[in-house]
Amino acid sequence: MDSGEIARPKVPAFDRTEINWDKLDKTKLYVVGAGLFTGVTVALYPISVIKTRMQVASKDVAQKNAFAAIRNILKVDGIPGLYRGFGTVITGAVPARIVFLTSLETTKVASLKLVEPFKLSEPVQAAIANGIAGMAASLCSQAVFVPIDVVSQKLMVQGYSGYAKYNGGLDVARKILKSDGVRGLYRGFGLSIMTYSPSSAVWWASYGSSQRIIWRLLGHGNDTETVPSQWKIMCVQATGGVVAGAVASCITTPLDTIKTRLQVSDSKQKQTARQVVKRLIVEDGWKGFYRGLGPRFFSMSAWGTTMIVAYEYLKRLCAKSEEI
Repeated sequence: MDSGEIARPKVPAFDRTEINWDKLDKTKLYVVGAGLFTGVTVALYPISVIKTRMQVASKDVAQKNAFAAIRNILKVDGIPGLYRGFGTVITGAVPARIVFLTSLETTKVASLKLVEPFKLSEPVQAAIANGIAGMAASLCSQAVFVPIDVVSQKLMVQGYSGYAKYNGGLDVARKILKSDGVRGLYRGFGLSIMTYSPSSAVWWASYGSSQRIIWRLLGHGNDTETVPSQWKIMCVQATGGVVAGAVASCITTPLDTIKTRLQVSDSKQKQTARQVVKRLIVEDGWKGFYRGLGPRFFSMSAWGTTMIVAYEYLKRLCAKSEEI
């Protein structure tokens, strides 16, 4: 146990299924990943539209639940209404995803080396390393993502509950730059950092630790040499994604609601975070901060589960030949 050579056989079998960043073909990962995550975004984007509509609705038109919001969107705009702002999002998602994944994997490797000397339990090590990596990746990608988020959310709510109408993403960007300058594209940037960075940290920490716990419950602890089947690996990863989505959505929805309201406001109705908080309390009490919790929980769980299974599959697909 004192030497590295003796410790190696004690590594859990499922750890050998994980592919490190240095063993991946980066070019293939980025190209194939762009297509894969575009497909996932197409499938789950309507949930983001529904969540945003619920969060910004004024009290007199607030939707009682997600189904009411869906019916309203379909009645007014049909299926295209569920994809408002999609073109803008998908344009910015590719560079943002590249920045995120690169930061995530490189930071995860460094963080694992950092916590290794402390001899913590494996779930705790995984939680710390994944949490640090998730937060760092989110911080790096927000510089690209926030302007896209601001524009897409204005498109999501245009013409709804008194919000202005636009002629596409470029029209939104032009009007924001004209009225507020570049700073307008980064409206809510601080809250985005406060929302997405902790959310990403909690999500990845919950995913990393819950996955280890599940594996141990299934009998794949430190003393096993059995390599799990691919099907079992996917099921455990999917379950970890659901757990991570549930934890992260419950913790970060209040900040997400405030951030969304700040981002969709125009220059005439500009509000501070404090004013948004006061208005939410007046309209709905403290439960107002959890508007859209259902869609956000479903979105984070569905997106997280789909994304992590797709990403882990992508890593296997893009492993360098000597690792396959």
